[in-house]
Amino acid sequence: VGGKIPRGILLVGPPGTGKTLLAKAVAGESGVPFFSLSGSEFVEMFVGLGAARVRDLFKQAKEKAPCIIFIDELDALGKARGINMAGGNDEREQTLNQLLVELDGFDPNIGVILMAATNRPEILDPALLRPGRFDRQILVDRPDKKGRQDILQIYLDKVETASDIDAERIAGMTAGMVGADLANLVNEAVLLAVRQDRQRIGMADIEEAVERVVAGLEKKNRVINPEEKRIVAYHELGHAIVAMALPGTDPVQKISIIPRGIAALGYTMQVPTEDRFLMRKTELENRIAVLMGGRAAESLVFGDVSTGAHNDLSRAADIARSMVKKFGMSARLGQVYFARERQAPMLGPLQGAGGEYSDETAKIIDEEVRRIVDDQYAVAFGILEAHRPLLESTAATLLADEVIQGEALNALADAVAKEQASIGRGESQGASNSIAA
Repeated sequence: VGGKIPRGILLVGPPGTGKTLLAKAVAGESGVPFFSLSGSEFVEMFVGLGAARVRDLFKQAKEKAPCIIFIDELDALGKARGINMAGGNDEREQTLNQLLVELDGFDPNIGVILMAATNRPEILDPALLRPGRFDRQILVDRPDKKGRQDILQIYLDKVETASDIDAERIAGMTAGMVGADLANLVNEAVLLAVRQDRQRIGMADIEEAVERVVAGLEKKNRVINPEEKRIVAYHELGHAIVAMALPGTDPVQKISIIPRGIAALGYTMQVPTEDRFLMRKTELENRIAVLMGGRAAESLVFGDVSTGAHNDLSRAADIARSMVKKFGMSARLGQVYFARERQAPMLGPLQGAGGEYSDETAKIIDEEVRRIVDDQYAVAFGILEAHRPLLESTAATLLADEVIQGEALNALADAVAKEQASIGRGESQGASNSIAA
């Protein structure tokens, strides 16, 4: 019809999603010569060497045409020019200039296709991304639940598995993980099974591997004094009971007071039932309430607070700040976007610098962030106050067993639901009495 095939294909996506693997698959399936290089291989301390290598690469490619050139980690070579404020002749810029010339120069009919991969497209030079150079940008994104299930099945087929392995359930537990994470997860499960002298991996090994990846190694030899253990137990139950009482939160799968990783003295594991791409305002507020549940439980039971909530406070403040600055969820500030996007280097150092909003607006933003967090802390505190007997009885169980999961967790969830229902009935009864009065 008169069109032309794209000259360049840029694979973009987070680390570990399979960009390089996809290029290897293309190399195997295409049946043509495949030149594979890394962006860093062009950059040398000797001036002119990188540009010479680019010329040599395209010369060889033209001789072997039709063929495919693949450059991995393109950002090492294709970073936007003009970032180096020191001035002078930059070797990397020379190499990039030579690549731009070659991309423009070679005849589209000779059959040389350029593929490249990067996980930092925002720092690439705009001249690289214009039509005629990298015409096609392909997003290799994090897999959804179905994608994770298919990837897991590939890795599970390579190892000995027990009959209770359920790839769909594992996919539900691993929201946000990429292909590299899932490969590592299955391998961790195999190592755990082999340590226990088992010939096959089961769901218990997978669940333990998920906890290892998410929270770190168990530190059973770390000695914690009994008082600190009590604080951790009430803290974690605070998270769990608030999560079970509020709608739209991820289900609690496990509560543990066994120390893990570098700093975690305990954790409450919530597993999403499905991938989410949109969050309502109430759901974000409920997430903040769950995060504040640990601090609220400490305050309610001990009349004092500890340093254990520092990570919860950080995450709660981040969500609240995003609600105010990014999502326009503050009545005082209205539907205005205040968070400046990270500036691409090609826009220059002075572009959009300072003056996005006034000091008065910054003060209101801080006040609104604090109001949101304080309001949800009050919600969490109210829930725990209403469920105080349940909190006390479950804390005794958790201190004795160190872990609550399975049947015990279901019983706890049922107890929370019943108490919520009775509280709701009590409130409606009170309301009707006041109306009658």
